[in-house]
Amino acid sequence: MHIPDGYLSPSTCVTLYAGAAVGWYASLKRLKRVLLSRMVPLISVFAAFAFVVMMFNLPLPGGTTGHALGVTIAAIVLGPSGAVLAVSIALAIQALFFGDGGISTLGANCCNMAIVGSLVAYGTYRLIAAGTAISSKRRVAAAAIAGYLALNATALIAAIEFGIQPALFHTANGTPLYAPYPLGIAIPAMMIGHLTFAGLAEAVISAGLVAHLQVADPGLLRATSGIAARGDAASPSEQPATKSLRRLWLTVVFLMLLTPLGILAAGTAWGEWAPSEFARGGSVPQPTGPSHGLAVTAGMQRLSTLWTAPFPSYAPGFVKSPAFGYLLSAMFGVGFLLAASLLLQHYFKRRRSTGHSS
Repeated sequence: MHIPDGYLSPSTCVTLYAGAAVGWYASLKRLKRVLLSRMVPLISVFAAFAFVVMMFNLPLPGGTTGHALGVTIAAIVLGPSGAVLAVSIALAIQALFFGDGGISTLGANCCNMAIVGSLVAYGTYRLIAAGTAISSKRRVAAAAIAGYLALNATALIAAIEFGIQPALFHTANGTPLYAPYPLGIAIPAMMIGHLTFAGLAEAVISAGLVAHLQVADPGLLRATSGIAARGDAASPSEQPATKSLRRLWLTVVFLMLLTPLGILAAGTAWGEWAPSEFARGGSVPQPTGPSHGLAVTAGMQRLSTLWTAPFPSYAPGFVKSPAFGYLLSAMFGVGFLLAASLLLQHYFKRRRSTGHSS
């Protein structure tokens, strides 16, 4: 679902950047009202969680791969505004440092995975879990359904973005300029794998973490529970306990150490092929990949070199072992987010100490 550079037209990219900017602005404005400085630690740790979860590739039908997002548990704990920012930060790091998703398409990827994913996950969870206690098993089921629907909604939006490109942007003789897959190919190719496997992975992760938090740290579930107004729950503006944050970071570190397992699945995610992976000279691609003679389009060729990530494909050039390189990439991403969180907390602390409002 990480759309690379060259698959969407510049006008599509600009439109989706504008949509993402609206989501980012609304999220920041909302969090400002609940003290953004106090949300920074949680946003950082869930950005790290999303970053790591998306490194675990799952084999999908047709020889492609997919992954969970981690957006659902972020929306359940942080609310949609915090989840939008957390997942957007993870996506930006992936694009800038590892070439996972494009720079021109970062707005599209954030719209799809961060904004649509967060809103669908949060809305579904709140609707199904409404009126139940924090410890209710219905909240676990709600998290599972929310995760499944959120991931598939994200995949569907991405498939539509792919599918409208050849219809809207083509040469005079009908040759596609950007993504060459019509809706009839893009939607089935994207949805089969996500409806059957990737969506279930997001559901299991979300339900499992909610069940765990109900026992280990129910305070993290109260802010979006809908029952905080009764006085038995924490406000989203409360400073998260140091112990809670430590547990969350330890979970992220544990998953980080397992990331080499994420490259065991062979193949590439559908619609994320580089121009070099396209065979030349055919006409219509099969849903499973570009290897059936489809020529790279002019837009792909031109925009695919827009940005060269320092560690493309999570494979630092100075490391010969793919597994170790993947682990180093995970360590870099998590370390970057942890350092940024500490710096921001220090900044807000200094502002408070000098009398500035956060």
